[in-house]
Amino acid sequence: MNWLQSTLGSVKLFNVSGQDSLPVVPVSVNYFPHRKCNYSCDFCFHTTKNLYILPIDEAKKGLRLLAQAGMKKLNISGGEPFLKPDFIGEIFRFCKEELHLESCSVVNNGSKVTEKWMDTYGRYLDVMAISCDSFDADVNVQIGRSEKGTGNHVGRVFQVAECLNWDEDMSASIEELAPFRWKVFQVLLLDSENTGQETGSLRDARKLVIKDEQFKAFLDRHKDQKCLVPEDNQSMKDSYLNLDEEMRFLSCTDGGKTPGRSLLQVGVALALADAGFDEQAFFDRGGVFEWTRDQSSDNDASLDW
Repeated sequence: MNWLQSTLGSVKLFNVSGQDSLPVVPVSVNYFPHRKCNYSCDFCFHTTKNLYILPIDEAKKGLRLLAQAGMKKLNISGGEPFLKPDFIGEIFRFCKEELHLESCSVVNNGSKVTEKWMDTYGRYLDVMAISCDSFDADVNVQIGRSEKGTGNHVGRVFQVAECLNWDEDMSASIEELAPFRWKVFQVLLLDSENTGQETGSLRDARKLVIKDEQFKAFLDRHKDQKCLVPEDNQSMKDSYLNLDEEMRFLSCTDGGKTPGRSLLQVGVALALADAGFDEQAFFDRGGVFEWTRDQSSDNDASLDW
């Protein structure tokens, strides 16, 4: 990992259109192909502002430009990605078979993952991350982490795998799920996304904000979980390259989420200049990790649906 980090820091890349050198190498990119979701989580900071999604050929064009600029890992998030299962499946196939990316991953709520999708596209996926903020059904209903208030989110998490309540002890459930990475985020407020109607937001996460000492207490309670990967607000700030549905990088430097210019229109170098990305913060939070699928596990019966 040290070799990868130091090498990337010394490589100077130019894009195919002859633009200036890249301000940073987009090693890991988070792509939000659409904003639609079947949940209504109060803390969500990528809410439904439109139902737009790029034509698949345009999306592939943008991803090819990013791969030429040095992208090694693509993560798809949302909106709920599995509301467009064939779209994301084809994106993963393209990224693996044609772009030869090291890693493809998806963050989802688990409610729409199907055996058919896994049989068709699972081979192109290195990591599946499922969001689960509490193992208490009532808490999930209260924060909107359920479909139509059903409270069945936890059951789906366990089915696919075989809110953050800061004083909850999740150790037993985490040990049962046995994830290789358990990312724990501190609730993050972003203007126009989750700060209440008066700021034009669809969600209001202000009542869910916790103090730094509460976040630390949760981490201390789970310190024996070797898979724990914590990210407080400071660690998250400006350390992600977030690409929206129009292939614009989203800058959070001003406390909101401001889209820049589309890389499909101006190329990767100029689009990256709008991202507000802190490359050192990305490395400091462990943004580079063992993200390639262990092919030896493909025949592991424990991974059957």
